[in-house]
Amino acid sequence: MHTESVMTTEEPKERMVRPVVAIVGRQNVGKSTLLNRTAGKRVAIVEDLPGTTRDRVFADIAWGGASFTIVDTGGLELKPESAMSLEVAGQVRVAITEADVVIFLVDARSGLTPADQDIADMLRHSGRPVLLVVNKVETPALEAQAMEFYQLGLGEPAMVSAYHGQGVYDMLDRLVSLLPPAKEAEAGPEAMKVAIVGRPNVGKSMLLNTLVGEKRSIVSETPGTTRDSVDALFDFDGQEVLLIDTAGIRRRGRVEAGIERYSVMRALRAIERSDVVLLVLDASEPLTAQDTHIIGHVRDAGKGVVLVVNKWDLVADQDMARWDTFIKSHLKFMTYVPVLYVSAKLSKGIERIIPTASLVYQERHKRLPTSEVNNVVQQAVSAHNPPRGAGRQLKVKYVTQAETDPPTFVFFVNDARLVHFSYQRYLENQLRQAFGFTGTPIRMVFKSRGE
Repeated sequence: MHTESVMTTEEPKERMVRPVVAIVGRQNVGKSTLLNRTAGKRVAIVEDLPGTTRDRVFADIAWGGASFTIVDTGGLELKPESAMSLEVAGQVRVAITEADVVIFLVDARSGLTPADQDIADMLRHSGRPVLLVVNKVETPALEAQAMEFYQLGLGEPAMVSAYHGQGVYDMLDRLVSLLPPAKEAEAGPEAMKVAIVGRPNVGKSMLLNTLVGEKRSIVSETPGTTRDSVDALFDFDGQEVLLIDTAGIRRRGRVEAGIERYSVMRALRAIERSDVVLLVLDASEPLTAQDTHIIGHVRDAGKGVVLVVNKWDLVADQDMARWDTFIKSHLKFMTYVPVLYVSAKLSKGIERIIPTASLVYQERHKRLPTSEVNNVVQQAVSAHNPPRGAGRQLKVKYVTQAETDPPTFVFFVNDARLVHFSYQRYLENQLRQAFGFTGTPIRMVFKSRGE
């Protein structure tokens, strides 16, 4: 019998690097279905934003006390006959290199194929932990047929039906056992680490080159030119800045075959490495669901963020106030994010980017006196009565800032179960009105008396 994993408010911890799990397999074996199933309501996902496309590229998941990111790498488009092995090697190698654990998904209905054997051979020699998962096992006959996958030499397969949800929780238990121990985020140099993230062809590499003043990464009109993260360390008015350029994160339905499929993993790792993320948008296109998903991932990772609307020179109606309203209406969960309008090509507005990122960086490290925090919170409680439940009313006894980077506040209350999401949002807004915290998420932990 399995107990569902649920989101809980925990003691503040050191920043940890979340492992990455890649789902690898042939086309039509059910990789997207498995990803969507693991990110369903019965699994405690760390972030599930309204408006996110159902067929996601990745999801942050908490299960069995572990937190990790699972990535759908897309179907391997294998060429027939002699070219098959070369195609398998080229595409799978990138996926397994970037992942901490690989889910190798196969199809019970189609049975063991030569392509499965080629992928298994690559995985056996990869040095990466591999969980073999047989999908579409929906009848006793298919379960018996799935036994042939033992021939792959990857151990006992986990048998699931991603569509129906059968066996998925057992699979997650096994997956968690393969994850590497959680690691603290790298201390690194004292440089402010800024990741440049966004969909392909929004101008990330050109932006980096303009900021640094020299061509540190390739600039091309071809989407997805950058295949790996490119670091550029430079000095900005005495502040060391490490810029991390990444491959573009493309909407699920528009990902091309080949190595670009796996660039999303590199972008996720760049976010984990950073202090502040520059999410680059294209002014000639509206804000997409994928942009919303990415910024949600940034928030969950506890990183600062600046929205950079590039190609502003292509916009006829340059009404920044109207654009601000449009963007923040689609990002209601992150209205504290600064928005900059720039043209990397014409070097317009570029001079504001690093100072704004630096401001966000400083806000993340701001520490407040306990007395000031308590004054603001008690005034907020007096102005708006706390929620009630089961005949009791929430009482906030004491508040203290426990951590910075990101700012974390611990609320000592009579019963944490009485804290409603809307009231938590209200308290967060009051803290922001009083103390700022521009561009950085705030973490709030509620502890009941005696905890």
